[in-house]
Amino acid sequence: MSTNSQKYRNSFLKEVEANVEEGEWVKMCMQCGVCAGSCPLGKHWDHPPQEIFMMIRAGKREEVLSSDSMWMCTSCYNCIARCPRGLPITHIMHGLAVYSKRLGLMPDNQPTAEFGQIFWDNLMKKGRVNELKMGLSMYFKDGFSQGIKNAMANQKLGQNMMKAKRMNAMEIMGGHGVNSPGDLAKIIKKAQEIEDGNIQDFS
Repeated sequence: MSTNSQKYRNSFLKEVEANVEEGEWVKMCMQCGVCAGSCPLGKHWDHPPQEIFMMIRAGKREEVLSSDSMWMCTSCYNCIARCPRGLPITHIMHGLAVYSKRLGLMPDNQPTAEFGQIFWDNLMKKGRVNELKMGLSMYFKDGFSQGIKNAMANQKLGQNMMKAKRMNAMEIMGGHGVNSPGDLAKIIKKAQEIEDGNIQDFS
C-alpha cells in the first residue's frame, strides 16, 4: 500500500470523526451485519451501515457522501438496540446525511431531504409545525395539478385529521406558535454559526 493511499484513507476517517455526529464510533464496527439484518428497509439500501462504515475506513469519500443510503434511515433504532458493540448507528447515519448536504454532495431529488426541508421551513415560521400547511406543501411541491391529485387521493386522511382535531380553523388561519418566534430564529442562527465554525476542513 502506498503512503499516499494510506494518508487518503486516514484523512477521510478523521474527517468523519471530526465533523459527523458520533463519527468517532465508525472505527469500532466489526462488520457483523446485524444492523443490516435488523433494518426494516435493509433490502432497499445501496449500502447498509456496516458497508458505509467500511467504505469510510477505506477512504471512499465521494462514494459515501453522495450515497442515498444515509437518507434511508427511518430512526427505528433496531440497529442500535441489536448492535453487539452498542454503536450509535442511527445517529451516525443521520450525521452523515447532514454532513453530505452541508457539503453539497447529497444525491439529487432525495425525497427524505425534501421532506426535511419542508418540515424545517414550516417549523421556523412560528416555532411549531402547522400540520395542515406542511401537508399542503408536500401535496403541491410538484405543481398545482399534481397537488390536486395528491389531495384527492388522501382526502380520507384529511377527514381523519379533522376528526382528531389535528386540522381545524386555527390551523387554516396560521396555527399556534411560540411566544417569540423571532427569538427562536436568533437562537437557531447562533447555533448554526457555532456548528459551521466547528467544521474542520480536510480537503
